[in-house]
Amino acid sequence: MGRLLAGAMAMLLLVAGGLFWWQGRANQQPVPQLALAPPPPPQIEGLPEGDADATGDAPPMPAEASPQSREQRRFARYDRNRDGVITRIEMLGSRTKAFKALDKDGDNLLSFEEWAVATSDRFGAADGNKDGKLTPVEFAATAPKRAVKPKCRC
Repeated sequence: MGRLLAGAMAMLLLVAGGLFWWQGRANQQPVPQLALAPPPPPQIEGLPEGDADATGDAPPMPAEASPQSREQRRFARYDRNRDGVITRIEMLGSRTKAFKALDKDGDNLLSFEEWAVATSDRFGAADGNKDGKLTPVEFAATAPKRAVKPKCRC
């Protein structure tokens, strides 16, 4: 009996959804496009000839943007030898400095103890009042420092 009731409810929901969809499609009529000619382009006025201010070369044109997409630039940062393929060494090469800072005994293995000491030291440095708790201001000090981009000297 329960299956029959559930089937009937599902059928009613499907019919109601179909009606809503059908009514929504009926209200969408294509908007007629007016066949107007585009306005004529504005006239470009040339520099007056013989004027003293109009002498000299044309101003320099701005540099063209790189045709590479964001992903292509990101790929190029990792592809150190520019062979079109990223190897494991190239991919992990950017993290070696951070890994060596954590690897205190220099055996190229990061033990739990080494990681725990580094994490504990980081927590201790951030805990300004040494109460064993980080406030939001203290926690903000643990964020990695971003390199400041130099401002454009245009």
